[in-house]
Amino acid sequence: MRGTRHLLLGKLGEMRAREYLERKGYKILEQNYKTRRAEIDIVARKGSTLVIVEVRSTADEKFGMPEETLGPRKKRRLLWNAKAYVARKRYKELYRIDAICVVFRGDGSDIPMRLTHYENILT
Repeated sequence: MRGTRHLLLGKLGEMRAREYLERKGYKILEQNYKTRRAEIDIVARKGSTLVIVEVRSTADEKFGMPEETLGPRKKRRLLWNAKAYVARKRYKELYRIDAICVVFRGDGSDIPMRLTHYENILT
């Protein structure tokens, strides 16, 4: 059951992240784009910049913050996936990798307690 709850929480986090980005003027181009090795949660455009977005969600922060899961290995994987995406799409303009961390209340509510957007996480 934990695996199913984890997947549902991830999808809910992606939905809240997408709503947030749309409110901020981002145009969503793709969601859950699969590469050979992984999946890109959200691909969006803000102005002339392509934005690859990784969404990290937790039910609460009892066992740590979602930001803590964005270690060097995860960042390398994100960069590999971004490069694979832009190569496949033959994209030649600027792009960046962002992260959105969503923390829910832990009581089963689908309303985030916290949603934090980190721009350009690889610099």
